[in-house]
Amino acid sequence: MTAGKENKEERISILVDKIKTEPITSFLQSEIIEISEGYAKVSLVMRPEFQNFHGIIFGGIIMSVVDQAFGAASNSMAYPSVASNLNVYFISSARVGDKLTAEGRVIKSGRKAGFTEVTVVNQDNKLVARAIGITIPTKQGE
Repeated sequence: MTAGKENKEERISILVDKIKTEPITSFLQSEIIEISEGYAKVSLVMRPEFQNFHGIIFGGIIMSVVDQAFGAASNSMAYPSVASNLNVYFISSARVGDKLTAEGRVIKSGRKAGFTEVTVVNQDNKLVARAIGITIPTKQGE
């Protein structure tokens, strides 16, 4: 195993531990399914307290699972990054009991900006939302 690969595996392992122990992860009761370089998969079961007065899930809850996948995927690259923009497009509604799965994929990771796309589907693989986010990579310690 090369030193670079060891560093990448260690970096991703540390990231997984950090995300799994974030307060928002326990608050939402989301599940971090997978994180690898440039990829993250997160799921969240929709609970009654997540619904709005229309009886469907608040967009902000869907955005939360988008943000977790977006942040995990983009931060799995060589340098940590911060979000500068995240556009979420709601395609269909979610309801109590639905299990939403968000997959984030880095589509470009550059020295000045990164681009990550996220798709959210329900348990029937029905598209619920799509998102595209832009990140700014930072150097360790900044």
